[in-house]
Amino acid sequence: MNNINIEKLRKFAEKFVEVEPDRLGTEGWWLTPLLAAAPVDQRFEQLPRIAANDHLHPNDLLSTAKSVIVFFIPFKKDLVKENKDGDRPCRNWGVAYVQTNDLIGRLSQALSDLLAEHGFKSELTPATNNFDEAKLMARWSHKHLGYLVNLGRFGVHNMLITTAGCAGRLGSLVTEAQIGEHPLINSDEACLIKVGEDCGKCMKACPVEALSENDFERRECWNRLNENRDTLDYLSDLPESTHVCGKCAAIMPCSFLNPVASL
Repeated sequence: MNNINIEKLRKFAEKFVEVEPDRLGTEGWWLTPLLAAAPVDQRFEQLPRIAANDHLHPNDLLSTAKSVIVFFIPFKKDLVKENKDGDRPCRNWGVAYVQTNDLIGRLSQALSDLLAEHGFKSELTPATNNFDEAKLMARWSHKHLGYLVNLGRFGVHNMLITTAGCAGRLGSLVTEAQIGEHPLINSDEACLIKVGEDCGKCMKACPVEALSENDFERRECWNRLNENRDTLDYLSDLPESTHVCGKCAAIMPCSFLNPVASL
């Protein structure tokens, strides 16, 4: 009954994303997802320090949680390439954001249901909506959880760089199941600048100069996301929560892979 493991979870996630285009009747925006897991241990006690100071512990979501699962759904190269030109996001970037949020929510629930079938409770949070617009921080950060379960490493653009790059979206859940330690990245860093290599392309691409090697101007970034939603007519029919830009992820050395792995 309780025969659940990382291989089953990964294959389930891969199949779920694979059939999403058929469900939508489109070609879809996504490549094969990644999924990593780790035991609930002392590493997660640092979340208030490295993320928001009121960040939740996995056991705050589920007191009996034994594992944290984080997945990454990469975007297709054509979508990322389309979003490269100009200093505003393309419409498809906004559409993909909305559809991916929905996909993340349904995949998270489907993984939870699968775990329940094997006798394990789970808890999850939405892809968005736990974001504090005053602090500009989330109380449940998929990115920081992805870092702690070794799904990826942070770049200077403040995004998680995985073995499939940074151009995509993250989701997570906690569960009673003891999945074990299943990292997907082994390098200490995945950002070229952070290992002393010449790059900085994401900083140059930011239309509001919100990025630097040692800082991230959250307010400048957030204001730009809101401005895009409020002023671009071709995004006006999308939900008000469609906060998109993506220029720092568009055709970068880290867009589709971990560039440090080949050094």
